[in-house]
Amino acid sequence: MDKLNRTLAGFEPMALSIFRIMTGLLLFQYGVAKILKFPVLPYFANIPPLITAAGAIELVGGALLMLGLFTRPVAFILSGQMAFAYFIGHMFKGATPVFIPLLNGGNAAILFCFACLYLACAGGGPWSVDAMMRGKR
Repeated sequence: MDKLNRTLAGFEPMALSIFRIMTGLLLFQYGVAKILKFPVLPYFANIPPLITAAGAIELVGGALLMLGLFTRPVAFILSGQMAFAYFIGHMFKGATPVFIPLLNGGNAAILFCFACLYLACAGGGPWSVDAMMRGKR
């Protein structure tokens, strides 16, 4: 088991970069759907201004995460946005607050919140513009 841990630990920096890229891509797709209306989704047809602003943050923030540019501050902002999205958009869907994400549809918001919080703490990894600018590629 110790040998497996040592072997996998060698891949940790690359896995961090892949995690950042995929998190950014998934957030970017929400921004594209909300702002550019592609693909056409019925629940993003007539969205209020607050969700349009969230889409703009997801579009720009997701692109910056994919590139690994300003990873820590961008991930921190996105983490806060996802926490805000959960508490405003999911927890109070009905007359009473529903704290169970499975029932209020907030699973993705919570996952994005903590994924971005992790990226804000861990950084972008070796395959990022941040690492290239520091000369650590």
